Amino acid sequence: MKRLDDIINLVSQAKKIDVNTLSEKLGVSKVTVRKDLDKLESRGLLHREHGYAVLNSGDDLNVRLSYHYKIKKAIAERAVELVSDNETIMIESGSTCALLAEAICQHRRNVKIITNSCFIASYVRKYDSCQVILLGGNYQANSEVTVGPLLKEMVKSFHVEKLFVGTDGFDETLGFMGKDMMRCEVVQYMAKSADELIVLTDSSKFTKRSLVNQFALSQVSQVITDSDVSKTLREHLRANHINLKLVD
Repeated sequence: MKRLDDIINLVSQAKKIDVNTLSEKLGVSKVTVRKDLDKLESRGLLHREHGYAVLNSGDDLNVRLSYHYKIKKAIAERAVELVSDNETIMIESGSTCALLAEAICQHRRNVKIITNSCFIASYVRKYDSCQVILLGGNYQANSEVTVGPLLKEMVKSFHVEKLFVGTDGFDETLGFMGKDMMRCEVVQYMAKSADELIVLTDSSKFTKRSLVNQFALSQVSQVITDSDVSKTLREHLRANHINLKLVD
C-alpha cells in the first residue's frame, strides 16, 4: 500500500514524528494512521511511543528495512524486471534483497528463490506464487542467515543465471565490501554457481568502506542503485564494464 510506504519514508526522514503530523501530511484520519502504524510496528519497521512513530535502531533486517525504504523498494522494483516467470534465481541476504524477493512473489509466477536468508524465507511466507529453497549451514542469529562449509557444499548442487546481492561498503580499487567475513564467503560460494552477479544497493553504501573484501568489480555484471550516486563513480563503474541502472 502506497500510504504505508509514505509513512515509512516520513518516519525515516524525521526519525520521530507524531500521529497528528502524519495525519495532516497524509490527508487521512488519526484513526487510520494508528491502524497503519500498528501494521508497520508488527513488521518491525518502527515502534510506537506516546503518540509518536519512532524509527527503530539496530542491525537486524527489520530495522534496516526502515532506512532508505522508498529507495530500496524502487531498486527492488527495477530488479524484478530482470526476473521471468518460472525462473530459478539466487538471492543473498540483505534488506533490499528481501524487498526484491517480495516483489518477485507479487509480480512473477512459479519462481524458485534459492537463498541463505531465513529472514527472506519468512518475509515472503504468505505468498504462494514463489518457492523458497533455503540453504543450510551455521545459523547467524543477528543477520538471520546461514554460513559456513555446509552451505558451501549445498550451493554446489545448483546453477542459476542470476545472483542478487546487497553490500555494506565500497572501495574504488578493492570493489564491494562487507561487514562479516563468513557472509562475504557465502557470496563467493554462490557466485560460483551463477552466471551473473547483480548488486542491489542504495547510493549511501558507495560513500564508505567496510571491513572485509566482498567481491571485485570484475565479478559484477550489473549494479542497480539510486541516482544520488556521483558522476565520477558512475563513470568508474561503467569503465569497469558494469551495467549501471539508476532509480529516482
